[in-house]
Amino acid sequence: MNKFIKAISFFMAALFLFGAVGCGSSNKATDNTVKNTIKVGTTAGPHAEILEKVKDEAEKQGLKVEIVEFNDFIQPNAALAQKDLDINVYQHKPFLDKTMADKQYKFVAIGKSIILPMGIYSKKVKAIADLKPGATIAIPNDPSNGGRALLLLEKAGIIKLKPGVGVNASAFDIIENPKKFKILEVEAAQTPRSLDDTDLVAVTTNYALPAGLVPARDGLAVEDSNSPYANLIVVREEDKNNPTYEKFVKIYQSEPIKQFVIEHFKGSILPTW
Repeated sequence: MNKFIKAISFFMAALFLFGAVGCGSSNKATDNTVKNTIKVGTTAGPHAEILEKVKDEAEKQGLKVEIVEFNDFIQPNAALAQKDLDINVYQHKPFLDKTMADKQYKFVAIGKSIILPMGIYSKKVKAIADLKPGATIAIPNDPSNGGRALLLLEKAGIIKLKPGVGVNASAFDIIENPKKFKILEVEAAQTPRSLDDTDLVAVTTNYALPAGLVPARDGLAVEDSNSPYANLIVVREEDKNNPTYEKFVKIYQSEPIKQFVIEHFKGSILPTW
């Protein structure tokens, strides 16, 4: 009888342990797919301002968004990789691609957010068509923004680049320049000051605004929402189908957020969805 009782006791204990482990696994899976609170990393400035509005809108729909601000472009991706964040919103595709290649991160974009558009400005002409042959065009001298400027110049019909160079374009990739425009490379921070000395200048929004330039008002040509430099909503690859993160994207890309971006930034920053 004692052996029988011991056998029954052992069986019940094993059954309880199996059930406990099974329940634990089930809860963990639920935590990974359905969340009431998420951490979203971003950079200080416009991205953080927009996320504050997203946070308010998400709360109405039962989703709490905790915003984590960073003062550089490296840490938001590091924190996402380390699972200190659920999502980050601050980077465009060329930057994301390079970071993943360099760091071996496995990230994926699940939506677009905004673009701080690069614009082409001038104090000498009212339209690009008014440029005289041999005119000087200033572009940023760093590879990322330099390529970006050349793509915008190509889109404006000023030059033509080698097929397929894309965001990696440099001045050496110009294959057609019928009016023999001179391309002058300067530090990105100095591009607004070049307006006095050159005929046309490509300036990123972060340097245009302090100089009193508004892309929608002053730009002779401006990047649009189809630009490869549109910023992205990024998650770890394993989380690309997470329903909570998909809900966040829908909230971010909702009409109230679009109207806030349009009205608050007055054309200097554009929604890309």
